[in-house]
Amino acid sequence: MNKFYKRFLILIVLVLVISGTVIYTTVDINTLKNLTQFKTWSIALAIFAVSLGLFFDGSRLMHLVKISDEKITLYQAVQVIFGNYFLALLTPGATGGAVAQLMFLRHAGVPTGKAAVLVIVRTLLSILFLVLCMPFIFMHDAGIVPGISNDTLMAITLTAFVVIIAIVGGYLDYLVVRIARHTKKERRCKIIAFYRDTKSAIALLAASPKAMLLVFAESGLNLLCIYAIVPCLLLGLGVTDADWYSVMGRMIFLNMLLYFTPTPGGSGIAEGGFVLLFSDTVPAGTVGIIAVCWRLIAEYIPFLIGLYYTLTVFGRDFLNRQLR
Repeated sequence: MNKFYKRFLILIVLVLVISGTVIYTTVDINTLKNLTQFKTWSIALAIFAVSLGLFFDGSRLMHLVKISDEKITLYQAVQVIFGNYFLALLTPGATGGAVAQLMFLRHAGVPTGKAAVLVIVRTLLSILFLVLCMPFIFMHDAGIVPGISNDTLMAITLTAFVVIIAIVGGYLDYLVVRIARHTKKERRCKIIAFYRDTKSAIALLAASPKAMLLVFAESGLNLLCIYAIVPCLLLGLGVTDADWYSVMGRMIFLNMLLYFTPTPGGSGIAEGGFVLLFSDTVPAGTVGIIAVCWRLIAEYIPFLIGLYYTLTVFGRDFLNRQLR
């Protein structure tokens, strides 16, 4: 069995084990009663929410590419977005997502240096939006994580914000140059060339602050629409009196953590974190089922679409090389 099939099989088994465990450990005598009241229209509403989020994701990518003086089609942007979901779930820490975006952008004709910067900027803008939301979440939702004070969480958030500003300010480029000085001549030339392309692309982005502000807004809308899957599912269970500010705040907090988890696509940690954060919000015995439905709509369906696009464009042999 080759590398791709092994990774794919391991992921399927992992998802099934995690989903089964989460559901099994959270069901109780009230589960069936609450599920019989579930409204199927909420599934359609959740799918619409994630579709809208993916639209904003594709739109911000096209705007970023345009700012960098390159051009891609809507169909190519769709391939980048879904390819990201696919390889992110197949690799620890979702690191493959960046690789997928890079190879699809290169396939679309975007130079490697610019493509790498676009991938980094996309990620940083998403994290920056989440970081900026954190203070408002902590002020509203006291004790969001049992055993950890909101003051500690706020300090961690501010540290992350400072790190992002440092990266945007060019300190990452400085580090790359330092590393290049301690490498072999051939590799040093490649690093310097990549560094030069990176600086040029960053300069192009910095020269369009209004356009970047639009991209930042689209980043926020992309995330909020995807996180709205959970409120949609809760409405289907008849939950109408929830603190929706706290619900969305906890989704933002949870997804912020998932950027730094070591498991493929945050598998296991996402479901466990959801159960921890929402066990008191959803009807009794349904928190595990809602957690699995959230992951299915937000991650696993896009993963399958990304699988189709990746195999269609690059084939299995290319994936085998990427997953070594």
